[in-house]
Amino acid sequence: MKFDAKEIFSCKYLSKNIFQLPIILFVATVVLFPLIRIINKPHLYGSIEEETRECNIFFGHWATYHPKEPYYNNETCPHIIDQFNCIKFGRPDREFLKLRWKPYGCELPLFNATEFLRLVQGKSMAFVGDSMARNQMDSLICLLNTAGRLEDVTERYTSKADVFFRWWFSPGYNFTLTILWSPFLVKVTGADQRGRSFDGSMNLYLDDPNDAWASKIEDFDFLIFSTGQWFYRPLTFYENGHIVGGQQGGKFMKDLNLYGYKKAFQTSFKTIMNLKSFKGLTFLVTQSAKHFEHGEYNEGGNCNRTRPFTKEERQGYNYGELLEAMHDIQVDEFREAEKEARKKGLHFDLIDISDATSMRPDAHPDQYGLIYNKNVKVIDCVHWCLPGAIDTWNEFLFYKMKQAIHKTSTSI
Repeated sequence: MKFDAKEIFSCKYLSKNIFQLPIILFVATVVLFPLIRIINKPHLYGSIEEETRECNIFFGHWATYHPKEPYYNNETCPHIIDQFNCIKFGRPDREFLKLRWKPYGCELPLFNATEFLRLVQGKSMAFVGDSMARNQMDSLICLLNTAGRLEDVTERYTSKADVFFRWWFSPGYNFTLTILWSPFLVKVTGADQRGRSFDGSMNLYLDDPNDAWASKIEDFDFLIFSTGQWFYRPLTFYENGHIVGGQQGGKFMKDLNLYGYKKAFQTSFKTIMNLKSFKGLTFLVTQSAKHFEHGEYNEGGNCNRTRPFTKEERQGYNYGELLEAMHDIQVDEFREAEKEARKKGLHFDLIDISDATSMRPDAHPDQYGLIYNKNVKVIDCVHWCLPGAIDTWNEFLFYKMKQAIHKTSTSI
């Protein structure tokens, strides 16, 4: 039976058909309205929108994960340097390899080496910073090596004996990867610019970017900045050619060094935004946690735990206050810079590893790594074993790169 819209609400069918009206409305509500929503809903399954939908991937916990094996090991990846090669140097436990970062409310996609290489095909990427940047780059090299062979082409650019500057190339994807060593990001003078001593005094010129990276990045497609560990040292700071603060008796001065840390990021972000032809994507990796217990590196300290912190243990984390202060400086300076970068058509993004790394005292080399030579034993509770927790940083990077590239392509 057909009804005209007017007739439904007239008295013509009131006596005979009034009981059919609720049935009609019920069918429309239950069947037609959901059908309309399905028709109009974007098809997100398996799409970039679903994989990178808005979710705080940095807020989560470490959960047991049982893959057949890690992404790689020290046999499938011949590029792991001895400093991070914990398995090679006798680490007996493997539980630290069976944990994966799980964000609350969403899933962090697994790293896909083939897809990553397709994203960067014909492009170049530079890690800029200290040995944490090198640690993450080495993780990325091993992750990518599972899908595309990377060649060490350092000799094309500098001496291969120079361990602070490395260049890699993927011939199958025409992808160039490098580390530009600059632990302070700004100009530095002093006796220990290479990091062979842990407490050497240096002078930092806070308004002058370090030429080691500033003169080389303009043509890069991806920049990943990661630094902070060197700001624990005794430092003297200059602005406009004049001393604005310095050490007292060779001691680390928290407030002063945090000021220098802040100014270094201000100068670096400003330098990037003032480059005339730079159009790449810039990522800032936040400060990584260190986990010395029972003393510092030179006081018998170690990090020999075999599991992550519990909530209670984390509350007593020795470096929590300082890590939070450095993290807050990075985030604040990043937010201000990101606003200005957006006005210039540049893309800045944040990879916030601080919370995730603070929970993993079990993932450092401790005694199972070789930093200098076999006659020098150094307990390392700063860097991270490969494979291990640091591979998560590149899962974050992969996620953020896909998100940024998608936003860039849809805004054109």
